[in-house]
Amino acid sequence: MRDNRRSHSGSRDRRSHQRPFQSYEEERERQSKWKQLRGHLVAAASEFIGTTMFLWFAFAATQAAAQNGTTATTTDGLLFISLAFGFSLMVTVWAHYRISGGLFNPAVTLALCITKNVPWLRGLFLLPAQLLGGITAAALVSCMLPGPIATVTRLSVGTSIAQGVFIEAFGTMLLVFTILMLAAEKHETTPFAPIGIGLALFVAEMGCVLYTGGALNPARAFGPSVADTDFPGYHYIYWFGPIIGALMASAYYGVCRFSNYWEVNPGQDAKKPEKA
Repeated sequence: MRDNRRSHSGSRDRRSHQRPFQSYEEERERQSKWKQLRGHLVAAASEFIGTTMFLWFAFAATQAAAQNGTTATTTDGLLFISLAFGFSLMVTVWAHYRISGGLFNPAVTLALCITKNVPWLRGLFLLPAQLLGGITAAALVSCMLPGPIATVTRLSVGTSIAQGVFIEAFGTMLLVFTILMLAAEKHETTPFAPIGIGLALFVAEMGCVLYTGGALNPARAFGPSVADTDFPGYHYIYWFGPIIGALMASAYYGVCRFSNYWEVNPGQDAKKPEKA
């Protein structure tokens, strides 16, 4: 019995000697997990506030146009609404990209997760924050500005559901691929990526607003429908279209990366011939 106690005591001493800092390592691991969780929460808060700001200003401009009798069916209205969304995105992305990346769009989040630029766990934190931001922005505009809400996305007369899906997909593809090449790929002009991203949304809106309302973003379509409690029967196209666009952009980006695109036209503005 005494020999057995000595044996167990010796085993504990050897384990303690082999890992003298085990408690310290466990504490550091707990702190590391808390640090990661804190990062996810801060990023989600940034996405919620950023999405709310982006869409509030874009919705407010659209509401102002509607109050003045200007709609996307006129050239002036189309240009005004497209500029409002493009410039609002440019400013808010520039202000938030150091915190969360300034995604503000579930389709963009999906593409960045697929291409491994954003961890899937981070994406799960960002997605509900973006949707909640869209709802908040639409609700605030509905409460703060006079007149019925004018930002619910709808298909124009003569535009079929199938056409709407692909219009949304192609517009989203342009936006997402621009984000991947200007922001996800690191180069000397990356800090100025928000300019290109805002211009990409402006161009996409010019081609899409008249036909589908130019959502290109599930949060942008979902928020006003919730605030107005009005979901058209084809609301799902504002989810399927952007998701398809994100998948197409991710696939094209993957082909470019696989083909070592930086070797095709070398000596541009990249600091290194590969992704940072």
